[in-house]
Amino acid sequence: MGYAEKRGTYWRGRYKIAPGKYGTVADEDGVVIRFSKKRDAEKAADEAEAAIRNGKRVAPPDKVLFGDYVSGWYAEQDLAASTMQNYRRHIEEHLLPTFEEVPLRSIQLADVNSWEKAERAAGYAESSIKTWRGTLHLILEDAFDEGLVDANPATKRRGRGKRAGRSRKRGPEKVVTTALGIILLAERAALLSGRDDEFVGVVTKGFTGMRWGELVGLETEYVRETSIRVEWQLYELDTGELHRCPPKDDSRRTIDIPQWHSQLLIQHIACSDTGLCSCHERSYVFSGHRASNGSVRKVGPKVVDVARLAGVSTGTVSAVLNRAESVKAATRADVEAAIAELGYVRGGAPAQLAAHWRRNGFATWLFRPAATGWYPSKAPSPARPVPVIGNPWPGIPVRGRNAPGRADSCWLPIANGLTPHGLRHTHRTLLVELGVPSKLIDERIGHEDGSVQGRYTHVTSRMRERLLQDLTDVWETALAERRVMCRTSPVQALDRLLWAA
Repeated sequence: MGYAEKRGTYWRGRYKIAPGKYGTVADEDGVVIRFSKKRDAEKAADEAEAAIRNGKRVAPPDKVLFGDYVSGWYAEQDLAASTMQNYRRHIEEHLLPTFEEVPLRSIQLADVNSWEKAERAAGYAESSIKTWRGTLHLILEDAFDEGLVDANPATKRRGRGKRAGRSRKRGPEKVVTTALGIILLAERAALLSGRDDEFVGVVTKGFTGMRWGELVGLETEYVRETSIRVEWQLYELDTGELHRCPPKDDSRRTIDIPQWHSQLLIQHIACSDTGLCSCHERSYVFSGHRASNGSVRKVGPKVVDVARLAGVSTGTVSAVLNRAESVKAATRADVEAAIAELGYVRGGAPAQLAAHWRRNGFATWLFRPAATGWYPSKAPSPARPVPVIGNPWPGIPVRGRNAPGRADSCWLPIANGLTPHGLRHTHRTLLVELGVPSKLIDERIGHEDGSVQGRYTHVTSRMRERLLQDLTDVWETALAERRVMCRTSPVQALDRLLWAA
């Protein structure tokens, strides 16, 4: 007997084709019929099932193209915004170019394997190809349930194919660093941005293991005297929108933090009161470090205006601003007088900073240069060392015209290949080194242990107290090691910590 199945705002009829196999009522072209009433869907399903029993073929799906089917399939999904975005990216960028005009019934295992081989030849990672094939398998499995294909051609038998990328345990090594490495990275990131936010942010990520979205979405009200409450994250969509949603896998949790860490965060919040962000109307601990897209810059005189008034070239004005000792005293005086008369402000600082960090901008222009000592390539320029003036240590990044020529040194790598997510691995590794119970590690990281051991183990207050003391000891040791390198720092937040002891 057929039945009706609710799908969002409509009903569809489902009927039995064979034991354990069901089809969906469709028209002559194989397109699923959407019924507005449950009764109509049940009636059509009963008729289709009766036709099957009488040996008739119902709604031949031979003409249904993959592209047509997947459009309806995607529209029926009701998942988290991040999952919907990932599915759309998989479909549009990797599945449709090969299968869009191919009838569902014509897709064979050899076609899927050929597509996978082509993706591998294009240079994509094995883990990514495995994910895209998983999405294809899911789509075709639903098509199989609807009776549109006789079998799922994307199913891969166990033990077949290359072993590369099959086991995460044998994948490429994830780069981690030490507690001292976290401090050095945080200091460099702050020097690159010219403010303390990045120092506090990198330290927080390294000593809590928070996910990137959780760090960006940390609201001031969730910073407590002894803990951080992870209640929300800001997930960056392809449209550029930062979507406020629960953390991954609904892993809301409270992260215990030592006194030194809570003081660092609370002092940072007090010194950087940016008010409510315009996009979410909430107060966040961290904000972006560059001008927001479309931000209007302050109206005022430009370098060319100063040059015209002083009767010199724009290059001479730039020289006065960046290396005044190289310009004759009389010329320098004329330029400085023009600057004062026009009220020129160097750089024309942006009127408004972006409300939040952007994952790619932070990783590319702050974190990676801090970790490796190199700026990434940007056409037409190749990758290049970060030029710095070595005094005060660890060096102030130099920018502008002829920056390498004005610098006297560059940074050495701290941890080549380390990513912001690598700080999450770093934190968990640190906890294992400290002998923290796995139950407390999972709670802190936001993972769930479904094993018997996990269910029968509980976190006690003594475990938490021991962890906070151990984190304090690790922090103070790392800070002492940094103090040996140099007693001071150009980063104010770190300089206060170095002098506090």
